[in-house]
Amino acid sequence: MAKKVVASLQSSGKDFAKVIKMSRSAKSGAYSFKEEIIPTDRVKEYFEKK
Repeated sequence: MAKKVVASLQSSGKDFAKVIKMSRSAKSGAYSFKEEIIPTDRVKEYFEKK
């Protein structure tokens, strides 16, 4: 499924990136992942914020 999302983003006029952020739960210690599609100029901001 990821290939279809990336392929459709490349055909559009704007530049977008699919980002995946990993976070760890303090309670259980399990990892969770959050996926988003954002403009490429905001990628650095996305990973800096918590």
